[in-house]
Amino acid sequence: MASDVIVVTLDGKKRRFRRGQSVLEGARASGAQIPTLCYHEALEAVGACRLCVVEVTQGGRTRTMASCVTPAEDGMIIATATPHIVATRKMIMMLLLARCPTIDVIKRLAREMGIKTNPFPKGDEDCFLCGMCVRACAEIVGVGAIGIAYRGPKSEVQPPFGQESNVCIGCGTCTTICPARTFDLAKVFARRSMHKVGGAPEIIRCTVCEDHYTGT
Repeated sequence: MASDVIVVTLDGKKRRFRRGQSVLEGARASGAQIPTLCYHEALEAVGACRLCVVEVTQGGRTRTMASCVTPAEDGMIIATATPHIVATRKMIMMLLLARCPTIDVIKRLAREMGIKTNPFPKGDEDCFLCGMCVRACAEIVGVGAIGIAYRGPKSEVQPPFGQESNVCIGCGTCTTICPARTFDLAKVFARRSMHKVGGAPEIIRCTVCEDHYTGT
């Protein structure tokens, strides 16, 4: 029977990880500070923001990898803060800061990384497309009322075809999990009159949180 523990080298020290953990999970459990904006313990990791990159050496080959989607394996050598990794994270962070210059979590991480100037032109977006709201709706609620539409700089979170979804239950999970705290149900309900099934939906106050509504 295979052991439930594997041994890796993390920033020059031998560490024991639980078999099946991702590099991010094992490293954080060992005290390593790795930033992320799209990771949540309750969701499947997708490596969207790329801030969690680390250097992984295995079989004599060193690669830069997103730690949240990289399974930890016995004998891995993991470096979380080499000059290359620090520079890579700063570049990603400057791009995010340029896109969403007013978002608190972005500004906080930029300060922690020592970013004081940004060569990229400022935008005015309030969403950095981490996709957590979309994944939470699909994986936790089991509905899939929202998705990321379009591609590139035009990408945005919205209900299918930009019309109000007839499956959204108004639970507010998407708003609660949003790390930017900018997503709200108005973005899902904006076109309620355009999509009716058997008349207007009944709105009922949630008996658990009292703050959100359930449409039936």
